[in-house]
Amino acid sequence: MAERGGFGEAATAVSLSAPAPGRSPPLGWKERLRAWLAGAGASLWFVAGLGLLYALRVPLRLCENLAAVAVFLNSLTPKFYVALTGTSSLISGLIFIFEWWYFHKHGTSFIEQVSVSHLRPLMGRTESSISEPGSSSSNGESETSRQNLSECKVWRNPLNLFRGAEYSRYTWVTGKEPLTYYDMNLSAQDHQTFFTCDTDFLRPSDIVMQKAWRERNPPARIKAAYQALELNNECATAYVLLAEEEATTIVDAERLFKQALKAGETIYKRSQQCQHQSPQHEAQLRRDTNVLVYIKRRLAMCARKLGRIREAVKIMRDLMKEFPPLTMLNIHENLLESLLELQAYADVQAVLAKYDDISLPKSAAICYTAALLKTRTVSDKFSPETASRRGLSTAEINAVEAIHRAVEFNPHVPKYLLEMKSLILPPEHILKRGDSEAIAYAFFHLQHWKRIEGALNLLQCTWEGTFHHVSVYPKKELPFFIHFTAGLCSSTAMIALLTHQFPEIMGVFAKAVLGLWHPQPWASSSFEESTQDLKSEGLGLSSGC
Repeated sequence: MAERGGFGEAATAVSLSAPAPGRSPPLGWKERLRAWLAGAGASLWFVAGLGLLYALRVPLRLCENLAAVAVFLNSLTPKFYVALTGTSSLISGLIFIFEWWYFHKHGTSFIEQVSVSHLRPLMGRTESSISEPGSSSSNGESETSRQNLSECKVWRNPLNLFRGAEYSRYTWVTGKEPLTYYDMNLSAQDHQTFFTCDTDFLRPSDIVMQKAWRERNPPARIKAAYQALELNNECATAYVLLAEEEATTIVDAERLFKQALKAGETIYKRSQQCQHQSPQHEAQLRRDTNVLVYIKRRLAMCARKLGRIREAVKIMRDLMKEFPPLTMLNIHENLLESLLELQAYADVQAVLAKYDDISLPKSAAICYTAALLKTRTVSDKFSPETASRRGLSTAEINAVEAIHRAVEFNPHVPKYLLEMKSLILPPEHILKRGDSEAIAYAFFHLQHWKRIEGALNLLQCTWEGTFHHVSVYPKKELPFFIHFTAGLCSSTAMIALLTHQFPEIMGVFAKAVLGLWHPQPWASSSFEESTQDLKSEGLGLSSGC
């Protein structure tokens, strides 16, 4: 989602476009033909299959076989239909119960998850996350991506913690897992999207890492990372996994990320030289770009956590200059938090002026940071009694309106900032405008509100005086396959019951359907005879029922 560390996109993957210094050369007729064939491949195969089937209709004796099937169906008895529909109802009912249980436990549909994880790659529907440098994107494509981003609800927490160095401490103390299975599953999908590509089968170390990203057991993932390093000591993704999950301190994580950076830069430069040789090389460049951006961002976060804040700010600024479209990755939220720690409020205002735009996806970090800056100018002298006597000044009105705007975007945040709710460790993915985003924001920004005298007092007065009822947390919609299996179970059960109770009527209906499908007179009276059998055995309606 997701914008699954350091990537702030959505659960499940967002396509980005890297800087385009110039127009790409026009494609020749061979490349255009190849692209057209690739786009129309499925349609061509379908048409070719129909043509082949029509050409072989005589050798395969399709008409005779269809007639034989019709005769076979005509000879079926009501007992068969009762058994068929009853079995179908039982199986679909079991699937429905399993889907319902899986959804309530993991928050997603099992069938949809399997389809996305396993069937989509086989169908060639994987999407690129960051396009290679030098590629140009039209305004229409950028507008479409913005619209898709605005509609995305689940995003990767841009300030997510390190599993080995931070989340694991909670497990060591309490013996409980700090992350839900659903959250970790979204992260696993992110890792497979950003750190793998179609050419991984050419390199044994990448094949091992593909299995590592899909592995659920942390020790097995770490073991696979060491196996990849034995095959190739320049496997950057293996260092990334070890830094995220094995390193028990931020210092150890930074050391491993620096090794990953050295290997990642070498691989990235090598991919740049070969990017135009084939589409596979272009996909590999996108993957290597993802890895390099991820490593640099996590290194900046390590520097921030170790107190080297100016170094972290420099890394983030350089990263945003090197890859301008990274607004989609929300690196500016990392930058905002670091600048607030430096109390560089003028720089914070400059970042907000660039990214607090109506066309970009909003976040609690942007809205509440804008409110904090306007609150800072009046909070130290603000008094509810004085304001009620003389009214609000222009600066105070601006601050109150900024707080209103922030609370309207996410009404869950004030209770955490005012410490009316206990803070917990933030998740790796957040729901925009939801409670999880409020936890993630307050976890890192509460200290900045406390640092400004009177800021929390003004927030409390404005929030309590205007917003008494927090908006209802959005409910999850039931997945399509739960509705589908419930309908299938109900319909097949109803057909089985009707066939059992009214065999004559259902027999007429079945004959009518078969007559429409293959208009031939019924050669046998087995259905009517079986109907009489059902009556005599007491399975149909009787006078005593």
